Amino acid sequence: MTMTYLTLPHLGRRIAVGEGRTILQAALDAGIAYPHSCRSGRCGACKSRLLSGHVELARHSPFALSEEERAGGFILACRATPTQDVTVAWLDETYHAEPAVAQEAEVAAIDRMTHDILAIRLRLADRAGFRFAAGQYLSLSVPDAPPRNYSMASRPDEELVELHVRAVPCGRTSSRIHAALAQGDKVRIEGPAGSAYLREAHSGPIVALAGGSGLAPIKSIVETALHAGLDQPIHVYFGARAERDVYLVEHFRALERRFANLTFVPALSQAASDGWRSGFVSDALAADFRDLAGAKSPARPPWWTRPWRFSPHAGCRRTTSTPTCS
Repeated sequence: MTMTYLTLPHLGRRIAVGEGRTILQAALDAGIAYPHSCRSGRCGACKSRLLSGHVELARHSPFALSEEERAGGFILACRATPTQDVTVAWLDETYHAEPAVAQEAEVAAIDRMTHDILAIRLRLADRAGFRFAAGQYLSLSVPDAPPRNYSMASRPDEELVELHVRAVPCGRTSSRIHAALAQGDKVRIEGPAGSAYLREAHSGPIVALAGGSGLAPIKSIVETALHAGLDQPIHVYFGARAERDVYLVEHFRALERRFANLTFVPALSQAASDGWRSGFVSDALAADFRDLAGAKSPARPPWWTRPWRFSPHAGCRRTTSTPTCS
């Protein structure tokens, strides 16, 4: 077998890529904190420029990587398997990663947010050693279930770490959490991880989209931005099917009253009462997008410097680091 190699010039690293391994897998295996999120070609967080060599790209969402971008030499590291030696540069020059740490945590509180979403608050054994950026996620391990990734909903400066866990049909971990996890239980966490986090140096508008428990990282990002004194317009769009599927509405409306630069727009795809938008959250954004020119979204790669563009066919979904099946 001929070994292929991956060169990352901005790190001065050259690493071997095992047969059938993607660029992202090879980098993570080598202990490199490569920017990424979903690992399945849906979010675009690992979008990179192929400087030399050739790769085979597995199936991915055009929302994450368009044909125009592919023709321009861009790839998704999570879907790119080298067929020869390659040189690759990730695009996010502001990306940094705190080292992931594993430690024990105690369940401090559990609150029911909706019929299928729980808010879990954890007291970490070493909170000072767990440094995360607003929008990142951790891996949670509970007894008798496989580890799963959940985004932090709390701010980085808060003592308790808050997670939002939606009950997924047939999901071993989420089912275990909803059925058996209790206050005082011990769990294991490892993290942080994820590149879809708040860039406080960004001075333009911020657009945040969420659906269901995808509100967790948005809550962390928005609250952190507001408490840090960021004064640019912040637009939060939260979509759900029916009123029973939404939560923290009053919380965000209270923030909206307190901070003049925050706009909160809930949208229901089924029948909506007064004060709610009707239709998909993508429709609500499409109706307002003229007012969002120049915005950045923490759901998109932070190197997205073009004026905000919206395509309903691209799937205006909040691409979080929280997996759809848990």
